[in-house]
Amino acid sequence: MSIVLDNVTKAYGKQVVVKDLSLEIKAGELFVLLGASGSGKSTLLRLIAGLMPTDSGRIWLHDRDVTTLPPQQRNTGFVFQNYSLFQHMSLAENIEFALSIRHAPRKEREQRVQELLHLIGMDGLGSRKPSQISGGQQQRAALARALAHQPEVLLLDEPFGALDAKIRGQLRQNLREIQRQLGVTTIMVTHDQDEAFELADRIGIIEQGTLLEVGTPDELYRRPQHRFTATFLGTANLFNAVRNSHQVYWGDVKLEAPPATEHLSNQDVLILSRPEEVDLAPQRDALRGQVLGRGVIEGRTFAGSAEKLAVRLKEQNGVNLQVLLDAEKANSNALEIGHEVWVGLKHFHLMAQQN
Repeated sequence: MSIVLDNVTKAYGKQVVVKDLSLEIKAGELFVLLGASGSGKSTLLRLIAGLMPTDSGRIWLHDRDVTTLPPQQRNTGFVFQNYSLFQHMSLAENIEFALSIRHAPRKEREQRVQELLHLIGMDGLGSRKPSQISGGQQQRAALARALAHQPEVLLLDEPFGALDAKIRGQLRQNLREIQRQLGVTTIMVTHDQDEAFELADRIGIIEQGTLLEVGTPDELYRRPQHRFTATFLGTANLFNAVRNSHQVYWGDVKLEAPPATEHLSNQDVLILSRPEEVDLAPQRDALRGQVLGRGVIEGRTFAGSAEKLAVRLKEQNGVNLQVLLDAEKANSNALEIGHEVWVGLKHFHLMAQQN
């Protein structure tokens, strides 16, 4: 493993910010720590970099125990949210800074700077000061500086947070291409789920200093194990239910239990269905999936190529569902506000109730 954290804990006074956190990250992986503001994700990044000490636990980077080593001995590169470029230096001087303090020969420094300027698509701009380039270019320059000394681990703290949506999208692709090309193990922290889905090989969900679960973007979106993960990653329709050996009972509704959920037999469970997994039809026999019952359309929101609908089920105490339909189906005359419809689930996932 490239990075191993073993029961790492950090507190500020009585407030525990990172709680007994253990994690293993593979060599060459782009791992995203995803959580809300104040969840402890940036603190964890600084612990790995050595910018602050752990209270307990151990940190290994490429089989070296670096828990007590200073930052300069950990061979990490760090990109901060505000870039932290030296304003009085040119871009070339910023990029070669880590090599200068390591006393690398001038020829080696100059060659590395040109390689990195080319890598980030900024050939010929090395003489400019940070104030003379755009925010997106500053972010790329900060990335080049972090990579100059060829770190074994790259740490990114909300690297796109200060940029507008269009630039963020372009730079995410740039970052992914550079990371794959160099094969450097990377941890990025963000609160943006779209960013995590687009970039991550795996995602770790962190909440109040606790790592709740780890998985691929698809696993965590479609088959989460925690209620927090289900609601944090997109819109979630959640119902309390009971599973027996073969069926799931939600009030008077009986559904066939999904495969590989036998471990939840005879337990209280949560049904999770994403908005795109809900189907609507004017007649029951036109539904795809298992039938929930009848509902009334109470709202519609335009979402580009799709429509978001709010549907209240007539039975089950008037539970409200969020539904996402492609524009062609949503524009059917039978699916207008106030119309009664049949509601079904094309897919759903079960979680243990205690989560």
